[in-house]
Amino acid sequence: MIPLLSKLGNLVVDGGIWLNTQRPEWNDANNALVGQGLSMVTLYYMRRYVKFLQQLISDESEAVELSIEVTLWLTETTTALNRIRPLLNNERINPDQRYECLRQLGTAAGRYRSAVYRQESFSGKALLPVAGIQSMLDDTLAVIDHCIGTNKREDGLYHAYNLLNLERVGLDTDTLYPMLEGQVAVLSSGAIPPSEAVSVLEALFDSAIYREDQHSFMLYPDRDLPGFLEKNTVPESDAESIPLLQRLLAEGDARIVLRDSEGALRFNPDCSNVGDLNARLDELAADHGDAVAVAAARKPLQALYEKVFDHKSFTGRSGTMFGFEGLGSIYWHMVAKLLLAIEENFFTAVEEGANPATCQALGEMYYRVREGIGFNKTPKEYGAFPTDPYSHTPKHAGARQPGMTGQVKEEILCRFAELGVRVQDGVVKFKPALLRRQEFSVDPGELEYLDVDGDWKTVEVPTDGLAFTWCQVPVVYRLDDNSEPGITIKRADGSLDETTELGLAAQDSKALFGRSGKIRRLTVTFGSDSVLSA
Repeated sequence: MIPLLSKLGNLVVDGGIWLNTQRPEWNDANNALVGQGLSMVTLYYMRRYVKFLQQLISDESEAVELSIEVTLWLTETTTALNRIRPLLNNERINPDQRYECLRQLGTAAGRYRSAVYRQESFSGKALLPVAGIQSMLDDTLAVIDHCIGTNKREDGLYHAYNLLNLERVGLDTDTLYPMLEGQVAVLSSGAIPPSEAVSVLEALFDSAIYREDQHSFMLYPDRDLPGFLEKNTVPESDAESIPLLQRLLAEGDARIVLRDSEGALRFNPDCSNVGDLNARLDELAADHGDAVAVAAARKPLQALYEKVFDHKSFTGRSGTMFGFEGLGSIYWHMVAKLLLAIEENFFTAVEEGANPATCQALGEMYYRVREGIGFNKTPKEYGAFPTDPYSHTPKHAGARQPGMTGQVKEEILCRFAELGVRVQDGVVKFKPALLRRQEFSVDPGELEYLDVDGDWKTVEVPTDGLAFTWCQVPVVYRLDDNSEPGITIKRADGSLDETTELGLAAQDSKALFGRSGKIRRLTVTFGSDSVLSA
């Protein structure tokens, strides 16, 4: 519960999770968002986590034992969520309500933190009814789903990060440009139905994130950055609206604003932040003895300073450089995460009995994204040997920064899922709904493999078949519309067992996972209507 409660302690309704730690998120390319950033990415994954917790405790006893401090934290968080839930509808809540929600959730987290730091240990245990935890999770899910609904963009994508605005009355939020990780996270969250997942993917292909030359997606839209001399320019009309500035310019006092050789107005370059600006204003108040004029100009000048530099929207190197995680860059790990998210949505659609057209569309989207990955390209297109692992492809060059990162992990998961390999409730299932007909052999052949004894063996692959190994056991697929679907298990003693189920019993699954050698081959037969025709 602690990871969930700590995130809820920083929840800004309609905005996301407040990034107020030193290392927000995994994505350090956006690390300048610390302090004013709000992460919808975290909130999308929190939804998945909450659903996991609901399943985890659904069969628990009537009560669970937690520390007294965590129990109090959870109880106070539940109270705060209960107050938030009646405010939720299809619209954003107002700034005052948003501030009060954050205050209540943050106060609960603050009390826990202070108590644990002060005591340096937990004070004991308490029993908490499971029903109370389930109620809190239900409220959390309702709040998260509300936030997800209000963060859908007009272009059909979803916000990844937002900005906290504490200058206005209450607590308001501003938005940033779309990011690929936001779409991956919302597709992974389980919050949107399969048909909407198709719409998100269509919008993604139509968005400025898509790079047609690589048939894939950048982390964020590319854009033209202002040149050095275009920065720090103060609009004349804004300067004219502040009498103190006009007086200082007339007197030739450049402590706040100066006019360069080209006639452009700029803030003094020694004012590196708003603290420096305030110090200069304090100095002016003391020198001129005109505290009233300085006081009247302070807030307008602070607002003008932020308008010119827009610090709150600065994301870090993701918005200022052109290599690796910068502008124009494809990060292949994130593309692999997108691939896995689409695959999950495809199988969810199949298992929920979604419209066949929706299932087909998700399957087509999956392979459309997959086509953009390196192994489908020529060395010229990829910029490197296509099966070598590179983490990024910047806009100005081919694949760069060799390193396996997590892309390999996602793509291994994707490949086994393509083959239909599933593990549910600890048992093996074969559901090749995403496997394409074109992967099956036209002519017979054979597969060479290393068995569980460390010996190289071969297995025959029939026409309309394919073969792979799982836990060092060969699995042979056969397409046969004239035979009943099922599995033939070849055991270590040479005997054959047949089942009409496309799955293994628990004991056989355990033997397979344990590489026991008891199972020597699996032959899985199914009809051609079980796979994708494309």
